[in-house]
Amino acid sequence: MAFKISNISVRKYRSFLKVVGCVHDHDTGDHEIWHLEGAARPIVFQSQIEPVPEFIVKQHLSILGISRKKMELIFKEL
Repeated sequence: MAFKISNISVRKYRSFLKVVGCVHDHDTGDHEIWHLEGAARPIVFQSQIEPVPEFIVKQHLSILGISRKKMELIFKEL
């Protein structure tokens, strides 16, 4: 099955963030806030929306400096 960033569950997304070095900081309502040392912005997403919206994943890839291909390789190992 082809890898799609439009169909990532919140549980798998949390695992991905941990693998790339992000640390869960806190929750604010429905939002989870994660931090990566050296990143310009925090990683913020709504944990109640399943799956994680594609535009959110794309924004986070930009913040993290990770390509879609590298993300696909990480997800294959999860």
